[in-house]
Amino acid sequence: MDRTAGKELALAPLQDWGEETEDGAVYSVSLRRQLSQRLSPRAGPGGSQASNPAADAFLHYRTSKVRALRAARLERLVQELVSGDREQDPGFVPAFLATHRAFVSTARVLGLLLPPPPPPLPPGSELPRSRVPGSSLRPPTLARAVVSVLGSWLRDHPQDFRDPPAHSDLGSVCTFLGWAAPAGPEAQEAEKLLGDFLEEAEQKQEEEEEPEAWTGPPGAVHTPRPDSPDNCSEEEAGPGREGPDLLDFSVDEVAEQLTLLDVELFSRVRSCECLGSVWSQRDRPGAASTAPTVRATVTQFNMVIGCVLGSVLGEQGLAAPQRAQRLEKWIRVAQRCRELRNFSSLRAILSALQSNPIYRLKRSWGAVSRERLSTFRKLSQIFSDENNHLSSREILSQEETTEGPQEEDTLPGNLPPKLPPGPVPYLGTFLTDLVMLDTALPDMLEGDLINFEKRRKEWEILAHIQQLQKRCGSYCLSPRAPVLAALRAQCQLSEEQSYRVSRVIEPPAASCPSSPHVRRRISPTKRLSAKLSRERRSSPAGSPGDPSSPTSRLCVSYSLSPGSPPSSPRTRDPPGSPPASPGPQGPNTKLPLSPDLPALRLLALPLSSSHISVPGQPGSEARVIRVSIDNDHGNLYRSILLTSQDKAPSVVQRALEKHNVAQPWARDYQLFQVLPGDRELLIPDNANVFYAMSPAAPGDFVLRRKEGARPTTTVSSA
Repeated sequence: MDRTAGKELALAPLQDWGEETEDGAVYSVSLRRQLSQRLSPRAGPGGSQASNPAADAFLHYRTSKVRALRAARLERLVQELVSGDREQDPGFVPAFLATHRAFVSTARVLGLLLPPPPPPLPPGSELPRSRVPGSSLRPPTLARAVVSVLGSWLRDHPQDFRDPPAHSDLGSVCTFLGWAAPAGPEAQEAEKLLGDFLEEAEQKQEEEEEPEAWTGPPGAVHTPRPDSPDNCSEEEAGPGREGPDLLDFSVDEVAEQLTLLDVELFSRVRSCECLGSVWSQRDRPGAASTAPTVRATVTQFNMVIGCVLGSVLGEQGLAAPQRAQRLEKWIRVAQRCRELRNFSSLRAILSALQSNPIYRLKRSWGAVSRERLSTFRKLSQIFSDENNHLSSREILSQEETTEGPQEEDTLPGNLPPKLPPGPVPYLGTFLTDLVMLDTALPDMLEGDLINFEKRRKEWEILAHIQQLQKRCGSYCLSPRAPVLAALRAQCQLSEEQSYRVSRVIEPPAASCPSSPHVRRRISPTKRLSAKLSRERRSSPAGSPGDPSSPTSRLCVSYSLSPGSPPSSPRTRDPPGSPPASPGPQGPNTKLPLSPDLPALRLLALPLSSSHISVPGQPGSEARVIRVSIDNDHGNLYRSILLTSQDKAPSVVQRALEKHNVAQPWARDYQLFQVLPGDRELLIPDNANVFYAMSPAAPGDFVLRRKEGARPTTTVSSA
């Protein structure tokens, strides 16, 4: 049967074929179809038919087999680094180098990768060129492969070799490269990196002996803790501070300096610290030093929120129109951050403006112009939490592909299009994806094999982060000391102080229908928090309605989703009580201003319809759910993997262990699924949770202690 010449078939370029097992390693096999064009036999070199070869050309496809390592033991993974086919599997080496710290230490990898040093040669003897020093079993090609891997490792992940004070891992690399490739760029890079590490240690020691004034990143702006004596109080907030106020500077100046800080901190984020297995351990005892570069971005994010709170609430004697001017100024700063493609500070500013202490200032919002309110609504829609934050993801993707303007004197086609700087993303979105991925997929598979397919999926997200970091290097912003000093000196009210000041500015009885109205979908977890808050206001001691109660404090968290702008409360607040969750952060929502607090957490992705096949259990499905405990810790939740085989007691037990509850007795708790409309579904004891839950509702659950059950405590302080 003849086919039309030149007609391309609609075939997928890559099709899954199955799996192969070789020497205890599991490979995924795919078939890759590549197009190859050949002239028709009718078209001869000297014939007349060769005048139009394109018309007589036929399309031929060449099918090749592609293997990618899916699971293996550690020794086989390290062997694959040097003996694997990089043409067939180009992503193996970068994925391993970026994610190996989740399952093995750098020293262990180097111990398997590096050969022993060569023995000393007798005087006058020469080393045979056919052998590699140190091992007669290693041909030169493998030695070159080891050098190539080390070169990529030193270039892309130099901080993996930081091991103070001696940096023994880097010393071993320098020793190997000294005799394997003494004149190569890898040896020079290793020596330079070791010198930089030692020089940084000396500078740090000098700074400890002679502390210098604040100079900016990597620690971002100094943010006093809410319980610090340097923190502002309600009486101290006001015009008594020396120097210009932060809002005395222009919108461009403030937004550019915030972007400068965000760019420097985001560029220094280590990809391995973003892994879910690393970041999810941040609130465990003794993990205060975990993920320092990510914590620095969190501190910066919370500092921006604190600046907004302090500038809007700092002076209690301002009239509503004056306070409205400050709200408008911050909205304009947020708009300028959007133009600068700085989504981190943009989200921080919106989070602060949507928080209870600022949102409840209805008279102040009533004096905000319609134009600024419209801008506020549009900006807030960027971070809508609907459809897994689809809006912010699409906007970020569009910003990455946006091309900058071409130079007028540049001819089209001569140079590649110039890309604008940035964008600076909101890192919490990537952290959330990685935490959920770590929860959903197992680390080990049957046969004690490392699940490297999981690491490939993690690498896809980390590669996206690294690509954005490279784009951020094209920003051309200069630091301005006065603006940075104003950021440092800006009054930082604690969560409790912010709400108290807000109530003094506008007592709870005041009512005005002028707060910004925006249609939004409040997640069931937030609805539950607001409902619990309203139900507990009548409790005599430690009630959420009491501003001094820890559960009613306001702070703003880097990892909470501000979502859309707040909608006005449907009921008027009773005197002496905070508003019932008017915005995305209700009074029960923990929003710490310090990255060291365990309450710093991620808003997990609502996998309401995402089902996962469980490895090793044919026909078994699973999904990731979020479980919180009904206690004084607010809506702090943990993500667990729920399979179709799990009964309620096992789910309750795992959730209690995730929350670090001492003596977790599953029989003392009941599991409820949070449904839309402030409704709940009781999961019966011994029921199959996977089939008993409502599949249409998000996977949000809450644990409540049964009546008469013994009290329990959590190990970590929230």
